[in-house]
Amino acid sequence: MNSLYWHDYETFGIDPRYDRPAQFAGVRTDEALNIIGEPLMLYCQLAQDSLPSPQACLVTHITPQYANQHGVPEAEFIRQIHQVLAQPGTCGVGYNSLRFDDEFTRYSLYRHFYDPYAREWQNGNSRWDIIDMVRLTRALRPEGMHWPDEDGLPSFRLEALTQANGIGHENAHDALGDVYATIALAKCIKTAQPKLYDYVYQHRQKKRIAPLLNWRQRQPVLHISRMYSRAYCGTALVVPLAPDPNNPNGIIVYDLRYSPDSWLDQPADVIQQWLFSPASSRPEGIKRPALKVVHINKCPIIVPESTLDAAAEKRLDIDRRQHQHHLDSLSRCTDLVEKLQTVFTHHQQSLSVDPDAALYHGDFFSQYDKQQFATIHSTPVAALA
Repeated sequence: MNSLYWHDYETFGIDPRYDRPAQFAGVRTDEALNIIGEPLMLYCQLAQDSLPSPQACLVTHITPQYANQHGVPEAEFIRQIHQVLAQPGTCGVGYNSLRFDDEFTRYSLYRHFYDPYAREWQNGNSRWDIIDMVRLTRALRPEGMHWPDEDGLPSFRLEALTQANGIGHENAHDALGDVYATIALAKCIKTAQPKLYDYVYQHRQKKRIAPLLNWRQRQPVLHISRMYSRAYCGTALVVPLAPDPNNPNGIIVYDLRYSPDSWLDQPADVIQQWLFSPASSRPEGIKRPALKVVHINKCPIIVPESTLDAAAEKRLDIDRRQHQHHLDSLSRCTDLVEKLQTVFTHHQQSLSVDPDAALYHGDFFSQYDKQQFATIHSTPVAALA
């Protein structure tokens, strides 16, 4: 049976490479969002070679002393988490979980000799994050819910959304409280906009997303991402232009809100400088090219252009004629694919080789490595010294 495992971490910092988890909570539901079984809530003892962020402790109200008194060692902490997330048919889901919680899960698994990715895809498993679905709902189908603003812009903070919609959330920044609030928010969207909810849930895997990002056809689509302006609910009408030469799961797209004329005829090295260097290094008046890589294996929300109605276009300030003009400009550039691949090929981020931070450095773990993991887990602690 397929199920969703809603989960959340509170942590001793925001860098998953070096900071450690403080608390985990998880609740399993069926696909209709009915709760199944008992919740899991764990505190994690802080390793002696790790220092907490004072700011993180002030936000979560979890001190190292409390976690050490009420928690379990990190090895046992991640063992229990892996056990629930790796259950066959599980979709691991949270609120901003792809960019935060999943990274803490991966690095914790990595530190303790587990395959950091297997639980995300083996045995019919998957992962999901509802924060971009919330953005999409406000952008396209806001009816049936209340939408808070902060500083004159749409707010997508979980606490603000739960308060606006009458969802009980007394223990914000407590992992279990945040999990129940996230489930309740998902239920609100599923009730108010069931077709939208089902579309996003069914399109969480890359096999459903890839056909929508066909760079050869250059069909504009709606993309939801925190990288786009909050004023437009993190929404942009983009066109897929080329495959990412560094990552088979990446597609280079362009935000059609902006004219490409300033950079389109420039050589690749100039485009690269304007794209990846600080604003101070660009000529006066030159803006960063509105290019972005969409990773189809990171549950991006991609929606056909046809879903935009007149109300949504007005709400998102989408000018179809202007967008088409920008698309026509891109189409006239005959060497665009080759140029973009050169731009992105030459931009390689330096990756740390510090063992604690080396999860994404080098190849995936070999089958031999995974056999060694199993040996380590079956060996008594005293024999590992």
